[in-house]
Amino acid sequence: MERIKFGTDGWRAIIAKEYTVNNVARVSKAVADFINQKSPNPTIVIGYDCRFGGKMFAETAAKVFTHEGVKVILSDSFVSTPMVSLAVIKYQANLGVVITANHIPPEYNGYKLKGDFGGPLLQNDISDVESMIPKTNKINLDKKTIDELKKENKISYKNFEQLYCNHASKNFDLDSINNSSMQIAYDPMFGAGLNTVNKLLKNITQINDEQNPGFNGTAPEPIERNLKKLSKLIKENSLKIDCGLATDGDADRIGLYNHLGEFIDSHHIIILLIHYLVKYKKLTGKVVTAFSCSVKVAQICKHYNLDHEVVKIGFKHIADKMIKEDVLLGGEESGGIATKGHIPERDGIWMGLILFEFMAKSNKSLNELINEVYDIVGEFAFERMDLHISEDLKEKILNKCNNSEYKFFGKHLIIQTETLDGFKYYFDENTWLMIRPSGTEPVLRVYCEAKNKKQCLEILNTTKKVLLQNE
Repeated sequence: MERIKFGTDGWRAIIAKEYTVNNVARVSKAVADFINQKSPNPTIVIGYDCRFGGKMFAETAAKVFTHEGVKVILSDSFVSTPMVSLAVIKYQANLGVVITANHIPPEYNGYKLKGDFGGPLLQNDISDVESMIPKTNKINLDKKTIDELKKENKISYKNFEQLYCNHASKNFDLDSINNSSMQIAYDPMFGAGLNTVNKLLKNITQINDEQNPGFNGTAPEPIERNLKKLSKLIKENSLKIDCGLATDGDADRIGLYNHLGEFIDSHHIIILLIHYLVKYKKLTGKVVTAFSCSVKVAQICKHYNLDHEVVKIGFKHIADKMIKEDVLLGGEESGGIATKGHIPERDGIWMGLILFEFMAKSNKSLNELINEVYDIVGEFAFERMDLHISEDLKEKILNKCNNSEYKFFGKHLIIQTETLDGFKYYFDENTWLMIRPSGTEPVLRVYCEAKNKKQCLEILNTTKKVLLQNE
């Protein structure tokens, strides 16, 4: 019996190793028991992304839920995670399940839970589900077919993508984007957003937009090293592309490029969104960001007189604030961002639409808009390095962090340390380094913010040498 554990964003495991039909059934039995305790005659919405076996694993969950007396609304095709979260609200379901491993390598699949508020299920409830997972699956999954369950009205199919597109059309001035001269490149990274943006926008050039469960050998994470093809397209394209958008495997994270084919990190995106929503849209509310986000977020919040709170990494911590308080924006370093007026859920396509609307209505380039926020907070850069090291070395490094053994990295003296979720070392008020083990992958992450990219890379390379001295 494998112990099944939910990390910062669901349960993930290697397909055919730990991620099997029987283990998906075990988790689903716990989910059914949990929701049956919470609600009479519950309904669960299920969706899946483009990964291998997505439909099969979704149907496995559906069979378990119906066996336990839970009504199921199943997506009629692959969908993004935000589409499932939106469907939970629109269909007034008690829970949502997404079969996805987000942005991590193609050999994985996963299982995410969504609350009835349309965002990540909160930690206490996740812990309750974990505690209910049986040691074995005792449900005969072959007793009834999906077609039989459909005829018995225990399962119904809905088009979650169209539901999402209708919702987006009501919330954005899509005409301002479509009637502008703006040309947009989109890379869904072979993921769940591959049909959606084309349905909403006209002037789109798409790449990597066919179904490929292997993601062409690259983990579908929209970070700079994985988006070389998108950058090259923008740099070489005769159409003079104004902006490049990328989304991850389940389309809840955003990657962004300017007209020069240069990567725009999530910290710049968060600050741009705050700037647009407050100055131009006249919205208000609290800003909630994860521990690994830029110090510039606090500075723009101060400029606009907004409350700002820093929480642990994992979007469920942000969602918790969004459903309880008046939150304008919640954001993570990894490209997961949510805004007021939508769902308390990361949504890469939605964030892209906000930025495209900003560009179209202001008739300004992305760089011109970034310069507007630089006038407020100053220029900055951010870089991240992932160290794929042994567990033994990782533990040695973390023990040194815990014992405050690091006093400086190269020439950079530590003047302040924060430990909310990892180890954040400040060299001055605008320059910092952070060390944290991933909650989803076997890597040690090292983050850095400084005044420019050159200084970020110098600090990261120096830090790598210091950390690997422990080998």
